Amino acid sequence: MANQNDSFIDEVTEDLRRDRLFGVFRRYGWIAIALIVLVVAGAAWREYSLAQARSAAQDFGDAIIAAETAADPVTALAEAGDDGRASHVALAALLQGNALVAQGQGQQAGERLQTAAGGLTQADDRVMHDLALLKAVLVQGNQMDPVQRDQVLSQLAQTGAPFELLALEQQAVALIGAGRAEDAETLIKQIQQKEGLSEGLRRRLSEMMIAMGVEPEPNDLTPAAD
Repeated sequence: MANQNDSFIDEVTEDLRRDRLFGVFRRYGWIAIALIVLVVAGAAWREYSLAQARSAAQDFGDAIIAAETAADPVTALAEAGDDGRASHVALAALLQGNALVAQGQGQQAGERLQTAAGGLTQADDRVMHDLALLKAVLVQGNQMDPVQRDQVLSQLAQTGAPFELLALEQQAVALIGAGRAEDAETLIKQIQQKEGLSEGLRRRLSEMMIAMGVEPEPNDLTPAAD
């Protein structure tokens, strides 16, 4: 008799537990289902977005390659980069700069590069932003307004900037061009003490020193040891 009572109690307890579980599921089960749907939908959307991004990047690359071989590469590159993305505009402008320089239009190339950099903030892509500005300085050379050039180079030569050393080199070139040889020598020596100098940059700095009549130190003529 005791065993029958125990069995009956167990069955009742199990039924109550099952009813309680079903009740909880009916009340909150939709939340779990919704979460599963959201996870699956999110994963599907992510894959779709990645596929779209890959396709857009490939289309842009194809357009750039075709534009560079067009009869009028400057116009074609402008059209290829006109898709609303600041980074694409800047990249197209860099290539436009090459085409304009090849046509002997350094001033126009510099202006185009500065415009592109102006539409691309450092937060978007600092490397592309700074590269466009540095190239604008290089292609314009002495035709660029000295005050504007100094402002741009000061910005690019900030510590930790992507093209800090190259911008400092251009500052030294500007000082030499302005007849400030002593200031240029001081700056060149400061650059030579910085880490990360490439062999090419080290050689160019030494050549500038020699051109100014200053004998460079022996260790300035060879790359720093690893």
